[in-house]
Amino acid sequence: MEKQLAQLHHKKELAKLGGGQKRIDAQHKKGKLSARERIHFLLDPDSFEEIGALVTHRSVDFGLENEQYYGDGVVTGYGTVNGRLVYVFSQDFTVFGGSLSETHAEKICKIMDLAMKNGAPCIGLNDSGGARIQEGVNSLGGYADIFYRNVLSSGVVPQISAIMGPCAGGAVYSPAMTDFILMVENTSYMFVTGPNVVKTVTNENVTSEELGGAMTHATKSGVTHLTAANDLDCIEKIKRLLSYMPQNCEEKPPQYPYQIGDEYRDALTALIPENPNQPYDMREVIAGIVDNESFMEIHEHYAENIVVGFAHLAGRSIGIVANQPASLAGVLDVESSKKGARFVRFCDSFNIPLLVLVDVPGFLPGTDQEWHGIITNGAKLLYAFSEATVPRITVITRKAYGGAYDVMNSKHIGADMNFAWPSAEIAVMGAKGASEIIFKKEISEAEDPAAKLVEKEREYAEKFANPYRAAARGFVDEVIDPRETRRKLIKSFAMLENKVAHLPRKKHGNIPL
Repeated sequence: MEKQLAQLHHKKELAKLGGGQKRIDAQHKKGKLSARERIHFLLDPDSFEEIGALVTHRSVDFGLENEQYYGDGVVTGYGTVNGRLVYVFSQDFTVFGGSLSETHAEKICKIMDLAMKNGAPCIGLNDSGGARIQEGVNSLGGYADIFYRNVLSSGVVPQISAIMGPCAGGAVYSPAMTDFILMVENTSYMFVTGPNVVKTVTNENVTSEELGGAMTHATKSGVTHLTAANDLDCIEKIKRLLSYMPQNCEEKPPQYPYQIGDEYRDALTALIPENPNQPYDMREVIAGIVDNESFMEIHEHYAENIVVGFAHLAGRSIGIVANQPASLAGVLDVESSKKGARFVRFCDSFNIPLLVLVDVPGFLPGTDQEWHGIITNGAKLLYAFSEATVPRITVITRKAYGGAYDVMNSKHIGADMNFAWPSAEIAVMGAKGASEIIFKKEISEAEDPAAKLVEKEREYAEKFANPYRAAARGFVDEVIDPRETRRKLIKSFAMLENKVAHLPRKKHGNIPL
């Protein structure tokens, strides 16, 4: 063993740790880093400790016995990111295309087991051509071993997957079960079946980029949460993502130093348009509430009618779920409900308090939505909020109509504090639609039906299109001046810091999947 360790420092043996310098140079020409370079830039200097560097595959079929490389196509170990322990594996495409063998899988499983036992995040840097077909079922079994650990780890430690090259076939299901997926534009792709199979089965002509590239999954499928311009950008985003979350489910998120000062934000008073049908950008509201430039949006290009992401509020990590009036008027639909629900469940798993900003006119109507399951998908968001035990605060900025009012973290489903701006409208539906139903007979019999509708619409709005009836019933805790929103939230989250809530004893719930 001592002799083998000594050989690791020899040039010839170092080449065996990868696929050789020529293959690494080929990676660089594509704008990609090598497996070890990725770990180097991810972890703190001199913090990486490798595990399994001398592992080689055990296959003796199809000439593999004559071609072996130390590490067998994956670099595994542990280190620190900004001083915090993480476990990492980085697949090496220069060794058999990064394909997964029995021993390759064993190395990854060992890292995942250590991450769970020691309560630290597990980061996977994926760059693999898939299963090593020369090993047959041994390779498939290796994938299943990894999948099983993904499930066991879920909600125990954060799991982050960076797709930095190909990820196809069964390999895609491991990242799919992790908490966050990042993809590198133009050099990574994910799909269950590739373009050639698609062509054979459906006669569709499609490129790898069109079928499963970073922007495809960021905009159309929602599979990826973040995209990056290159490998280094991807690594920086992983580091930033980690800064908002705790090491494991037993800890609270990191809290950064903050000195309380003047927390009033005058800019918030001018954000809501006088015309209730005019859009505005909810990101401006978020920017006016959270610490300066601390908001990190997740799923930015998918289901844009809802905004989710992490931020710091007086140094505390929070998760934000907000309707976006600038896209589809902020309605809830199939995609936005799923997007919001998954984010809420992550935050609840890892003790990250939730801030919900509400401006929602309801659920999106139409046959497309009904046939694609808006009922069960909308119920996912409702279920996620109802199940969450972390501190939960809601601010209603404008519309909160119908069932969507209930779903968006209302007091009725367990929100701890609910605030409303004076511009808030809390009602079953908008004033015009409600008036057309309630006063249908009066309007139809009037000499001027149009003028009568306007009159009744104004009457309904004065009675219901405000936050004060809800506040009188205790459904809203306080109607606040927009400029003091940040101050109220800082004090409220501090008050809720030691919140304890217990769900009824059960094996697990049955979320409407």
